[in-house]
Amino acid sequence: MNEEQRNMNEQAKPFKPLQPTKDYSAYFQAPSLKDAKKRGKEEVAYEQFSINAQFKGMGNGRKFMIQTFGCQMNVHDTEVMAGIFESLGYEATEDVNEANVILLNTCAIRENAENRVFGELGHLKPLKTKNPDLLLGVCGCMSQEEAVVNKILKTYDQVDIIFGTHNIHKLPEILNEAYMSKEMVIDVWSKEGDVIENMPKVRNGGTKAWVNIMYGCDKFCTYCIVPYTRGKERSRLPQDIIQEVRELAAQGYQEITLLGQNVNAYGKDLEGFEYGLGHLMDELRTINVPRIRFTTSHPRDFDDYLIDVLAKKGNLVEHIHLPVQSGSTSMLKIMARKYTRERYLELVAKIKKAIPDVALTTDIIVGFPNETEEQFEETLSLYREVGFEMAFTYIYSPREGTPAAKMSDNVPMDVKKERLQRLNAVVGEYSEKALKPYVGQVVEVLVDGESKRNKDVLAGYTRRNKLVNFRAPKEVIGKRVLVRVTDAKMYSLNGEFVEVVEKVEV
Repeated sequence: MNEEQRNMNEQAKPFKPLQPTKDYSAYFQAPSLKDAKKRGKEEVAYEQFSINAQFKGMGNGRKFMIQTFGCQMNVHDTEVMAGIFESLGYEATEDVNEANVILLNTCAIRENAENRVFGELGHLKPLKTKNPDLLLGVCGCMSQEEAVVNKILKTYDQVDIIFGTHNIHKLPEILNEAYMSKEMVIDVWSKEGDVIENMPKVRNGGTKAWVNIMYGCDKFCTYCIVPYTRGKERSRLPQDIIQEVRELAAQGYQEITLLGQNVNAYGKDLEGFEYGLGHLMDELRTINVPRIRFTTSHPRDFDDYLIDVLAKKGNLVEHIHLPVQSGSTSMLKIMARKYTRERYLELVAKIKKAIPDVALTTDIIVGFPNETEEQFEETLSLYREVGFEMAFTYIYSPREGTPAAKMSDNVPMDVKKERLQRLNAVVGEYSEKALKPYVGQVVEVLVDGESKRNKDVLAGYTRRNKLVNFRAPKEVIGKRVLVRVTDAKMYSLNGEFVEVVEKVEV
């Protein structure tokens, strides 16, 4: 270890408060666009996870509960934490009254997500009164924000543990310190963290699995807090990813989704060889698993080689989620998306030429600071020109510490809401338009389980990510089946069960 690495490790050490009234601001590095862009020089270590023998059995006779907020990355983090808990001897529970440890795994992407967490902390406070031995913790993206931690310290004294996204692997040590100290334990690193392999996981069900291939983001869109809460881009080594996917295939998983904040930047930080998402997908294409997806991609990093590989299909599905955020070049520039409307449309044209039956979905923000009516209309026209089949749509939510949060905003909230309604009307129109041609067709559906609205109906998704509802024996849950579509609604399909698909084609 050189002197620079030793200095970084010293800076990254967690801290423990001595008294509740202490000012902790000195322990944090407030989000800084200028400083964060220099971080690429930091060395990333690849380490193997292990649990110290002294912590084995810590959870015997104890139960844990994790409430998850936010994106699929957060869900996957919860799977890892659950794996660590069970490795320590804890048992999972969904009853807050039974839990000895409750963690809120949080999201920082929008203000509403943070408000839900603070509300939940209020609801959980009486449990601490009834059970002083209960450990209540806040982890995930919100914990990486100085303002959030300061608010918890000031207002929510029922919280025992705060830790961030970079040190989930330290959960055994954090729990032990909380039990021993009986004081609030705060373990927040400003260093982006390393890549920890061999982390235990408790996956939800045996049908679909999520596999992290990289962490963090270096794009610094002006509205986004993720580069600060998740750190710089750090790719896992290809052989570790391939081995994990092979193991999941051997366990019978039917669909694997590769995860990353900017998944198609994968490999750009790996030194010594040229290897990107296209190369990885080409290798995974040969593994005996029916479906492989990835999310979420950035148009700036979507290269021609990746398109060529996806066009080979096999177990690579015909669905690409490609967030555009706005259809206006001037607005994209303010957002620091680093592409133009024209560049995005060129990329879409390449994808459609290589994969004619591709289903494209997207993310769109309305009401960004000072968005004009003309700029919003450009977003509507882009949506129609691309012919997106679905979109996640949002009203802009300012995040403290991001450049956009400092921008003046002259767009009234009622105008923002009206624009969102108009956009959603177009989204519904094009979703229905995309679904109607399925009527009469037989489609392959991976059955997730019972419909949320009717337990007598099963639900699942096609390769192109279309929701299908149908009646069939419960024994087909977790399997791929053929369904004849009988009816198309605005956002889903209804159909009749035909048969189970036995053959895996790769």
